[in-house]
Amino acid sequence: MSFWKQISLLFVREFKTDWRNKNALSAVLLYLAASIFVVYMGFDMNKGFFNKVVWNTLYWIILVFAAFNAIGKSFVQEAESKMLFLYFLVKPEALIVAKILYNAMFMIVIGLLGLTLYVLVMGLPIQDMTLYLCLVFLSALGFASTLTLISSIAAQAQNSSTLMAVIGFPLILPFLLLVLKVSKNALDGIARSQSWNEIQTISAIVVLSSAVSFMLFRFIWRG
Repeated sequence: MSFWKQISLLFVREFKTDWRNKNALSAVLLYLAASIFVVYMGFDMNKGFFNKVVWNTLYWIILVFAAFNAIGKSFVQEAESKMLFLYFLVKPEALIVAKILYNAMFMIVIGLLGLTLYVLVMGLPIQDMTLYLCLVFLSALGFASTLTLISSIAAQAQNSSTLMAVIGFPLILPFLLLVLKVSKNALDGIARSQSWNEIQTISAIVVLSSAVSFMLFRFIWRG
């Protein structure tokens, strides 16, 4: 079986697994809706504290924690017998690529859905929507490429959720700070040329984290 054929079959498998077991999906959607509702209620009672910086920061905080909840299950939910079966059936590189692509797609959907709900209840202060949507897309790729590998490491520990947070947050933080800076520029309508260096850095981080995951997963899986 060719490498890309393995990726496509594993991608479909990820989709079918989540579709059959809707608990994880429901948990992420519930977290998203509850978080946005709490933010709305908080600002409704304290309207004087509302500004673009707070609006932007809270959206990305919600999305980051949604990413940890959604991607953290990538390997934790896999039964040991199924992983052993896949170990002899597919290449480890095909498995990690399929999971990264699926998690990226999932995070794009969550990011767009979360942004839609957030805008509906909190208003639309974004002046450059195209740039903001581009950041949602890039952040989904960045979260997926980084946290999927960390999920594979955390799945081998007893307290996987704690390990996921301890390892994942420091790695995500520099990436998140860049995203916050560029997204603030999108809110203010600043010329895109002013954010070009940061966008290039964000893209480079996505490519680098994907390459590292591709190269290292074989050794993690064998371990």
